[in-house]
Amino acid sequence: MLRRLHPVQPDSFAFTPANLEWAKGQISKYPEGRQASAIIPLLWRAQEQEGWLTRKAIETVADMLGMAYIRALEVATFYFMFQLQPVGSIAHIQICGTTTCMICGAEDLVAVCKELIAPAPHTLSKDGKFSWEEVECMGACANAPMAQIGKDYYEDLTPAKLRDLIARFSKGEVPVPGPQNGRYAAEPLSGLTTLKDFESGKKQYNASAQLAVDIGDTVKRIDGTEVPILTPWLGKPAKAAAPAAKVPAAKAPAVRKTTAKAPAQTTADATTDAKAKPARAPRAKKTDKE
Repeated sequence: MLRRLHPVQPDSFAFTPANLEWAKGQISKYPEGRQASAIIPLLWRAQEQEGWLTRKAIETVADMLGMAYIRALEVATFYFMFQLQPVGSIAHIQICGTTTCMICGAEDLVAVCKELIAPAPHTLSKDGKFSWEEVECMGACANAPMAQIGKDYYEDLTPAKLRDLIARFSKGEVPVPGPQNGRYAAEPLSGLTTLKDFESGKKQYNASAQLAVDIGDTVKRIDGTEVPILTPWLGKPAKAAAPAAKVPAAKAPAVRKTTAKAPAQTTADATTDAKAKPARAPRAKKTDKE
């Protein structure tokens, strides 16, 4: 599939101060001359900040990494996770359409998006608040059908539940991510059948949903202040390699000198040898020590 940059582009791009600090931290992971390895995380942070990936954002990242613009464009246009056109100001909705979700009703969810957002994917709704697309498997098959809205998964959906989610997002609410049918994570709807000891002491929501609630970044444009910027690899001297243990030189096996013995003679041989010139005894083989 051919992917091109959107024809309408902003005039400039700049990371927020916190995102710039984060980006420099990512670059510092790599040795001198290998900074281009940070291309994907930096492009992703630019998209998280703006909602989509603009030409100026791609070029800014390329300049930071000392890359030719075409190299950065190759990455941005190759990976479908990068949005090359404007997305909804509130949320971009990605409907999983692969086998399990399709069997469980993903096509009905797509129909809701076509009705409430836009008939075609990657198109803004009339109010500019939402956009949508159908994507390949997102790994939540046990909770099918599902959709990723912003950064988080909304699972066990029905057309009615998706309609309600869009309405609540439109009002400025942020519904709790995760299963929308009452179950905690991916266990049977009737409850745990094994590992029941883990039923007690758990948090209100499963780990992914709880983190989303605690940070509050589900549909937020990321400015870098949401969580502490951690660069534990900086400021620590590299550990010197341990000296190799000395291995004693292997001793050559002792070789015992031997003298070859003449083969035993028969009576016939002795008679023949008596007439002929006496044979010389074979020379002993040389050894390594000789």
